[in-house]
Amino acid sequence: MAKEGEEMAPRGMKDYTDPPPAPFIDSQEFSLWSFYRACIAEFVATLLFLYITIATVIGVTQSKSCGGVGILGIAWAFGGMIFILVYCTAGISGGHINPAVTFGLFLARKVSLPRAFFYMVAQCLGAICGVGLVKSFQKSFYVSSGGGANVVAAPYSKGTGLAAEIIGTFVLVYTVFSATDPKRNARDSHVPVLAPLPIGFAVFMVHLATIPITGTGINPARSFGAAVIYGHKKSWDDHWIFWVGPFIGAALAAGYHQYVLRAAAYKAFGSFRSQGSI
Repeated sequence: MAKEGEEMAPRGMKDYTDPPPAPFIDSQEFSLWSFYRACIAEFVATLLFLYITIATVIGVTQSKSCGGVGILGIAWAFGGMIFILVYCTAGISGGHINPAVTFGLFLARKVSLPRAFFYMVAQCLGAICGVGLVKSFQKSFYVSSGGGANVVAAPYSKGTGLAAEIIGTFVLVYTVFSATDPKRNARDSHVPVLAPLPIGFAVFMVHLATIPITGTGINPARSFGAAVIYGHKKSWDDHWIFWVGPFIGAALAAGYHQYVLRAAAYKAFGSFRSQGSI
């Protein structure tokens, strides 16, 4: 008989037990070097992410000879950098590089509140520094290109922009949960999955769909860093969309994965009923 919380694995596959949820507040983390190392990794990764991607946006905008690349080139830059950086930092910080991803994992009790908060701070600071580097190297191109800031493009409404950010972030965070699910590693060990690859492709595909609408945020740190350095009124008028939309999308993805696909609510209710019948 399997113990409570365990699932019987099909013959030839590994047994699986859900890991315990992360503590809501873990004060011991502040005494660990690994905690600060993870925050530094998130800062540096987001800095590099914004530097490469915003530079690509500016380069495509300015270079008429590369105009054929257009949206496709920008989408590849965002998706490719996420693939590279998640691969590099997954073993150190989990490779979030996005406050929406961190928020979704926090709601699913994968990270504690202090770790989630400091990750988001590190990501936003890294984004500001990354965009700042682009502006310092290419100031004239940066200003004339709109600084890579996210805004809702005409003729789309703010409601359409918000919906695009919610759906786009849902796709990303849903992919993160699915690609990093430890149950997949146990049950589908015969089908190797390199988690950064589907995550990078999710970013790539979402950018193809939503660049014409909002420039594609799906990452509040990316939008915040660009808005801070560019500083124009239009980018701040629409800025709330690039926090509210991704956070709603992340929450929906976390709930869908945990309570529908993984049936966490059903398991909890079943455990409660079994205890009540003792």
